[in-house]
Parts: sequence; structure tokens; C-alpha cells
Amino acid sequence: MLPLHDDNPTERPPFVTITIIAICALVFLYQASLPRQGDEAFVFQYGAIPAVVFGQATIPGDMIALPGMLTLLTSMFLHGSWMHLLGNMLYLWIFGNNIEDIMGHIRFVVFYVVCGVLAALSHALTDPSSQIPMVGASGAISAILGAYLLVFPRARVLILLPPPFLGTTYVPAAVVLGIWFLGQLLSGGMSLGIKGGGIAFFAHIGGFVAGIALIGLFKRRDVPLFSQRRPHRWDR
Repeated sequence: MLPLHDDNPTERPPFVTITIIAICALVFLYQASLPRQGDEAFVFQYGAIPAVVFGQATIPGDMIALPGMLTLLTSMFLHGSWMHLLGNMLYLWIFGNNIEDIMGHIRFVVFYVVCGVLAALSHALTDPSSQIPMVGASGAISAILGAYLLVFPRARVLILLPPPFLGTTYVPAAVVLGIWFLGQLLSGGMSLGIKGGGIAFFAHIGGFVAGIALIGLFKRRDVPLFSQRRPHRWDR
């Protein structure tokens, strides 16, 4: 079930959302321009390695670019593949503009960064000794999904149905995001104890919970929780 669009219009241009998408795309293009060893070194320098973040390990001195804790921030702008990038940016574009709209640009930046760091820590704490870099914006984007669920649960989202149904239909955001979060919980539970790389499900879970917990602090006071979708300006 792939979301394609929502029918939830905004009142202001999503400058921050567009900027984040542009930065992620440019960083990935830079990664793609590097030879394989150069890309791997770049990921080890700017990805979040749990053991390095918690001071249990270090990377070679000539590769150190930032203190370990700062890589929790830089890792949000790196991606492992085109599909990783495109999937994250699709979710950010569909849901991020509305959350930016109800917060304002500055508060949205702070919300995105804080929740992204909390999401990365949620993953790192499941295996603090791991030396596998974590990259991707999905933790911060998961926080946006959690916030969207609380503010716009009844907004309609156009989804692409999987086989054997095929086709598109509109469903409430609460259904789309609830099913997504349930999938992360199930996948996260099955991934416990498994060593090696893969999807950081607990970053998704941690980010989603952080978004739900913090939306009340960051949204404008005039925006209620559990609201109807924002009406079009020409609706009466």
C-alpha cells in the first residue's frame, strides 16, 4: 500500500520540506559520483555508528570528520540507494508540507532535527556496540507521520493498491499511517537479535512515537488535534 498524494491543502509554501528534499538529493548525487571505496568512507564518516556515538569504538583517525554525536544529524541526509532516497522523499513530500504548515518554518526545522536525532538514538540503543553505519531521513520522516496522524487522521490519502487488486483509492490517513506503524512494530520485533545491516525499524518506531509526543509543543496554538482535513480556500 503505497501513498501517492493527500487531499490536504496548505496555506503557505513548504520551503523547508523542499529544501530538505533538495539537500538529500544533492548529497546522494555526490555519493553516487564517488568510487565505491570513496562512498563507503563517506558513509563511515557521516553516518551514525552506534558504537562511535556511545564512545565504545572509534574509526581511523584520518577518517574522523565529526564527533560521533554530530553524526546523528548528518546521517539524516545520507541514503543507501536510489530506492531508499525516493521512498523517503515521497513520504516527506506527501506529509511534510502539512506539518510544516501547522508549525511554521522555524519550528518545523527544530522538530525535524530533534525527532530525527531521537529516532537515530532509538535505533542505536537496540545495539550500542554495533559498528554498522545508519543513514537515511526515515527516522525524522516517521516523526512527521506520527504528528500527521494526531492532527489530520481523517485527511484522505490516495494509495496505490498492491497485487492482486491494483489500482488507486482514497483512504483515511489514520488507516494508512496505522497500518504503516503496525508494520514497523512487527518488523522491528522480528529484527531483534539479528546482526548485520538492514532497515532500522526502531528508528522508524522511535521517530513515530517522538512525533506523537512532541506535536503538541510545536504546532500552532490555533491548530486542534484530531481535526478534519484543512478545507480548500474556496470551500464554503
